[in-house]
Amino acid sequence: MNAPQITPLEVPAPTPDAAPAAALSLADAPARLREIPYNYTSFSDREIVIRLLGADAWDWLSQLRQERRTGRSARMLYEVLGDIWVLKRNPYLQDDLLHSGKRRRALIDALWHRLHEVDKRRHGTDTQDAHAGARDALVVQLLERARAAVTTFAAWFDDVAALRRRALREFARHTRRDNIRFDGLARVSHMTDATDWRVEVPFVVLCPDTEAEMAPLVQACVSLGLTIVPRGGGTGYTGGAVPLVWNSAVINTEKLEDLGAVEMIDLPGVGHPVPTIRTGAGVVTQRVADAADRAGLVFAVDPTSADASCVGGNIAMNAGGKKAVLWGTAI
Repeated sequence: MNAPQITPLEVPAPTPDAAPAAALSLADAPARLREIPYNYTSFSDREIVIRLLGADAWDWLSQLRQERRTGRSARMLYEVLGDIWVLKRNPYLQDDLLHSGKRRRALIDALWHRLHEVDKRRHGTDTQDAHAGARDALVVQLLERARAAVTTFAAWFDDVAALRRRALREFARHTRRDNIRFDGLARVSHMTDATDWRVEVPFVVLCPDTEAEMAPLVQACVSLGLTIVPRGGGTGYTGGAVPLVWNSAVINTEKLEDLGAVEMIDLPGVGHPVPTIRTGAGVVTQRVADAADRAGLVFAVDPTSADASCVGGNIAMNAGGKKAVLWGTAI
């Protein structure tokens, strides 16, 4: 047989202006810059600057980026932001500095030193020219924001230490002290769920032993001004267990695992007895499904994470699963 004939595709020759046009389009695309050191997170430089210095500070930095000469001032400013950011995101470093005033003072002094050096370099430039004067004004505004950020950061350690002492005193009235977790391991492991979306490290993790402890702990959180984040198995894909502010209290309900038997109960508005089971919020979904199966019933909630998820989370997120097509979702 004759081999099939393959006709080569004809690619039109590029026009003389095609390459420059492509280069311009790439140059105009917004770059996801990563100049801030120690940033091992998914946050871009822009997001970090907005969080620490404000949205308009990023606009000022973008304007000054075109005016760089050696880049030393920018590098020192980014080092200041990097130090603050890594401390805000790493509870192990936070604990180390909270327990060592000497190291904390050395860090704060280093931040002020860098900002002072940036200011010295600003004074060494000629501001008689109108363009140079406008550039200098932007640097002054950035320095003001950076100084405010360092001042807030330095005071934050004292605020956290004071809040920890107060929180420990309040929570210890209602649960055992070892259920009040300020350590880095507990806080990091409760920073995200199955989404792997990390925003803030929680201030404290509470692990109550009984349901009776829940109400007074919630009341104590409210009096302390803490944002409450309930959490079970941490298997959700909706981000419901992700703390969004630093002063968050994650309440872990996994110890609340009381499980009753299936009972027929008369409910208001229903003309016949309804099979019901009483569970704690931390009971694993599969245990409830097994209890229903032993009674010849079906537990409608059937998520893929049935062996790890908890009933409290099923209800909070209105969980479903493959059985939901027949029997409906959690609520």
